[in-house]
Amino acid sequence: MRFGPVAPKDAEGAILAHSLSVGGRRLRKGLRLTADDIRFLEAAGLDQVVVAQPDAEDLLEDDAARLLAERLAAPGLRVGKAATGRCNLYADVPGLVTLDVEAVHRFNLVDEAITLATLPRHARAAAGQMVATIKIIPYAVPRTRVAAALEAAAEIGLGLAPFQRQRVALIQTRLPGQSDALFAKTERVTAARLAPLGLGLDRTLIVPHETAAVAGALQDAPEDILLVIGASAIADRQDVIPAAIVRAGGHVERLGMPVDPGNLLCLARLGDRPVLGLPGCARSPKRNGLDMVLERLAAGLSVDSRTIAHMGVGGLIDEIPERPTPRRSADATSDQPGPIGAIVLAAGQSRRMGETNKLLIEVDGRPILAHVVRTLCAAGLPPPIVVTGCEAERVRAALADTPVRFVHNADFADGLSTSIRAGVSSIPETWSGCFICLGDMPEVTPATLRALMEAFDPAAGRSICVPVHEGRRGNPVLWARQHFPRLMALSGDVGARHLLAELQDAVAEVETPSPGVLQDVDTPAQAEALLARKLQNIV
Repeated sequence: MRFGPVAPKDAEGAILAHSLSVGGRRLRKGLRLTADDIRFLEAAGLDQVVVAQPDAEDLLEDDAARLLAERLAAPGLRVGKAATGRCNLYADVPGLVTLDVEAVHRFNLVDEAITLATLPRHARAAAGQMVATIKIIPYAVPRTRVAAALEAAAEIGLGLAPFQRQRVALIQTRLPGQSDALFAKTERVTAARLAPLGLGLDRTLIVPHETAAVAGALQDAPEDILLVIGASAIADRQDVIPAAIVRAGGHVERLGMPVDPGNLLCLARLGDRPVLGLPGCARSPKRNGLDMVLERLAAGLSVDSRTIAHMGVGGLIDEIPERPTPRRSADATSDQPGPIGAIVLAAGQSRRMGETNKLLIEVDGRPILAHVVRTLCAAGLPPPIVVTGCEAERVRAALADTPVRFVHNADFADGLSTSIRAGVSSIPETWSGCFICLGDMPEVTPATLRALMEAFDPAAGRSICVPVHEGRRGNPVLWARQHFPRLMALSGDVGARHLLAELQDAVAEVETPSPGVLQDVDTPAQAEALLARKLQNIV
């Protein structure tokens, strides 16, 4: 492929390498230049244009990406449409990603122009979530290199092990003085932990914390997976739960795992059925080593002592960003959720509004942005984080008498994702969740925000709450802390809408009678319509 500047007369049929704005028209990069385009460029006075000119032995980027993605496809994976040199593979059903890590490395060494990015091996994927993406770097790539990559792709074994319906029993042991509330909470947390894996808690029972009682319960249990959580932690192979498994005719394969939290997990088998002696942290909804084992069992993958021994790399769960809060101290742990806050995106350039900053248009005597912030306060939220960018000083002045915390996004011109990242990076450690609010939606009501907060329950699987009016999803969306790393990974001029599809198992739709969740202000016509209406959320 030839790349570089040429005279417009020599560019017909070539691919425009960089976007151009000329003569009131925008030509996007990747455009295959036609004779009409050439005449337009010459009329505009351009004496050269940067293009890519594929050779006869080259494959265009989209064709190469599609071929490679189709070679990687396997049952449970769906190939998306190739565009701009990228072709994605998505999970059709929930499951665990399977692949050969070293084979992925070999694939990415074939040619720098051909890249493959995947979720980690054995990562949990929701239905609709992107599992892998092929990206061709230049506009075209030699067919010989694509052929070599196709051979390498055949060795990767990319696939999805779908979660399988299995019956699960939970056995809890009791010591004198323990409250019923503890057992009810453990049952509730366990059911919520199993639900995303397609597993139900088919039966639960409570027995005395004695070897004979636990052994009897295990012998009588017909379920496929048996979970046992003791009134006290398992300290030794001779302790109550391991001893009960052996007494019931089972075999303890491993006591202890290189995962924190979750060190004190016991892996055993009773016939061909797995038995798990649970660590104390299993009473909490926060991710721990039990989740790593359950995911594999739910997907029908084998789990033995060697499997657990290999979980050490990546096993320091308590310190990774997905955790709701970093580890503090032993007396700081609590199951009580922190407050819910809000980020207000107010950094945009209002391009479709012309010369007017839409956020500063006055409605009922106040700027649109001020109405948004007052609604958050009226719903009982703490002072929001307002992300500024374009006309930052004017935005600050519009909220001078309002309790807010400002965060400036110096990269606002690079797109919406930069403002989301600026806001999320400034969230207080105590917040358990956060609304992402658009600064041009003044008709969202406090009642809508309260309804979203009432539905919000990450422990029950409702960690993303979306307002819905007459079948249409709107804004703002409430996100649990566990999803903040995904929000921080956004890039380009996009919001977080695509994450709702990737994380659909965590999404709760909340019906609202107010159309304000659908009404933003992007154009002069929309601004005029807003001024003609009386805001319903003024308090």
